[in-house]
Amino acid sequence: MPVRSLLSRSTVIGRLRAAGCVFAEDEADLLLSAGLAPNELTNAVQRRVEGFPLEHILGWAEFCGLRIRVGAGVFVPRRRTELLVREAAALLSAAGAGPAERLPSSKPVVVDLCCGSGAVGTALAVLAPVIELHASDVDPAAVRCARLNVLPVGGAVHEGDLYSALPAHRRGNVDLLAVNAPYVPTASISSMPHEARVHEPRVSLDGGPDGLDIQRRVIAGAGAWLRQGGHLLIETSRLQAPHTATAMVSAGLSPRIATSAELDATAVIGKLL
Repeated sequence: MPVRSLLSRSTVIGRLRAAGCVFAEDEADLLLSAGLAPNELTNAVQRRVEGFPLEHILGWAEFCGLRIRVGAGVFVPRRRTELLVREAAALLSAAGAGPAERLPSSKPVVVDLCCGSGAVGTALAVLAPVIELHASDVDPAAVRCARLNVLPVGGAVHEGDLYSALPAHRRGNVDLLAVNAPYVPTASISSMPHEARVHEPRVSLDGGPDGLDIQRRVIAGAGAWLRQGGHLLIETSRLQAPHTATAMVSAGLSPRIATSAELDATAVIGKLL
């Protein structure tokens, strides 16, 4: 019979703080409010002390005010990615994608490419419910997780490498491509926090020598999938953004760079001319 724990809040905070958790109080409150049995709480605290992502332990991550399901080996959505959602939602709103503003047959087609847990697509489906949502990822674990989030909001999830995963009949008809492709330069992965480099799949982090390999592939193929006037939104870094924008120009898109000091986030938004 497992030993039952009577861990107090102060004890949990102390253990987390000793392990280097910057937000030990907040994390302790989340663990203590998770409804875990005493022995499960003991195990959860120990896993956190050992460096497991808090989100993997809880089974969810907060994103755009939602609880997004995540699991072991799945990329945890970052708060900075909320900029991508804000920009995409604004474009959909400007296009009249609010409730009852379009006929079902003319719903804007939205794609969450490199979707991971499907956080971006799920948030967009909540903010702009009159859309046809598709999410895709090359990682089977991510696809399984994304289905837990995307299917309940009426979207579809596909497995495959970038555009090859998408339904062929949507080629040339996509209104909005939202992409959080991996953009960490390969040499920089070793300096990432333990939680990311050990517990998140490398395919969700590694963007090649300069971090832009996957972005270039996404941009090169976007013109074949977007309708005229459609938009491609890509999360990137402040230093990489000019290069992302240049690649968009070469692919026939008109780019602008969006930033948020609050979120410490950068995105490049390209419109197909």
